[in-house]
Amino acid sequence: MSRTLTIKNVFGIVILSVLSALVVGAIIAVVGLKYLPESNGQITNFLALFIGQAFMVIPLLLFLTARGEPIFDRLRIRAISLNTTIITLIFSLGIIILVDEFDRLAGMFFSPPEYLDQLGNMLQFNSFGTAIFLIFGIAVLAPLGEELLFRGFLQKFLEDHWQDVTRAVLVTSLFFAVIHMNPFWLIQIYILGVLLGFLAWKTGSIWAGFILHAANNLMALLFTNFDEAISGIYTWNGHVAPWIILVGIVCVYFGFKQLNRTHMVKP
Repeated sequence: MSRTLTIKNVFGIVILSVLSALVVGAIIAVVGLKYLPESNGQITNFLALFIGQAFMVIPLLLFLTARGEPIFDRLRIRAISLNTTIITLIFSLGIIILVDEFDRLAGMFFSPPEYLDQLGNMLQFNSFGTAIFLIFGIAVLAPLGEELLFRGFLQKFLEDHWQDVTRAVLVTSLFFAVIHMNPFWLIQIYILGVLLGFLAWKTGSIWAGFILHAANNLMALLFTNFDEAISGIYTWNGHVAPWIILVGIVCVYFGFKQLNRTHMVKP
């Protein structure tokens, strides 16, 4: 990183990027509520989500461009090998299974807030078009923007600045969890952030983390819309079935072991 780039600069642009996404999304929502019929409320929400998420990286890209920074290098935009991609997919499958069971266990002790039900209603596939829109916005656009901003930009700077990968991952993950503004899922999001940080550092690229992030969001969408269809195979007494958990443990163990091989640090 450039010597003139400070922690204050970096956190400032990250906060600005997040706020810009929230503000743009809120403006779209307000305009939609004012000028579109109530029956188009879901369309308004989709537009707010889509445009807001897309806008998240605009301040970051403008900042780097204005400074003449090498964008691909600063944001860890580097290809990963097919082998790394496959292993990351296996690792991601295991993580998603274990985190899902963690959510179910947490639900036994803490009642989910009402806004989660409202969120679930917003994520319903009411038509083929809305399904495509939601999948692209939540499983592609949102993970890509967040990985570029947090693991590509913020974590990479902190790694270089502090020369301490663990500290950089933990601080970035905390910031990542807080900006989601979801106290009920704070621990889960923080753990996910740590795993995403590990993948970004270990592979030297945002793409491994993007795979896990996208897969996690996609599975959340599928569980929201097809829970009854998969419950007979996937769940047992309200929890993830023991044999599925076993598969998850094996996937995490195998994936973590393979990712830790030194020849996989860079493709």
